[in-house]
Amino acid sequence: MTDFNNTNWAKEEFSSNYLDRADICIVERRRMFAILCSFVSHFMRGGVKRILDLGCGDGVLTEELLKLAPSISATLIDGSEGMLTKAKARLQQYEGVEYIRSSFQELLSDNLLQAGFDIVFSSMAIHHLTMDEKRALFKAAYGWLNDGGAFVNIDVVLAPTGELDVWYMNLWEAWMDEKKASLGFRDSESKDIIRLYKDLEENKPDTLDDQMDALSSAGFREVDCYYKYGIFAVYGGMK
Repeated sequence: MTDFNNTNWAKEEFSSNYLDRADICIVERRRMFAILCSFVSHFMRGGVKRILDLGCGDGVLTEELLKLAPSISATLIDGSEGMLTKAKARLQQYEGVEYIRSSFQELLSDNLLQAGFDIVFSSMAIHHLTMDEKRALFKAAYGWLNDGGAFVNIDVVLAPTGELDVWYMNLWEAWMDEKKASLGFRDSESKDIIRLYKDLEENKPDTLDDQMDALSSAGFREVDCYYKYGIFAVYGGMK
């Protein structure tokens, strides 16, 4: 695993720039958030008391779940102090929210968490781990969950073939071009964003099948992909 402090996400300018353009750069971002909320409403049926947000960023996804049930206790984890500061500002109206500054590396090695969560989820963060590290995190997430709980990940995945990857990149570029045109953005080429994603060594996506197999191996049941658009996917499983 790349040391978090040596990645672009430790840089305030880079992370802030990402937040400003996240709804443009991430295909169907808000729809994927809505799918997570629908999953929680359908499968947990009001039984959610504690949630864990891995790589929380500015807390936007936790906020969507707290809108459903403000009494939920939430633990948010991120390696960036700047991101946690933004999350605290966003969620200041909610009680029972805990913030932990930790990289995934520290989280896996230092035993910072104990079991007792009903939902463990993440958005656009786990693809920074190698496959072995993903497996370790999935096993840890299984241990952090209560029986009947669930893990859900919103993330980018690796296309299983080169030709599919070419098409998926075309889909992504078309999405960004349409989104920027509707909002009047003219600040960057969509190809540049894709090139940056491809070139950054800290991005380590794996195929959806490999990750769902890893969830099953960790003990999760009813493992499935709940939504997919090119390289962007929502997948998870139940304990």
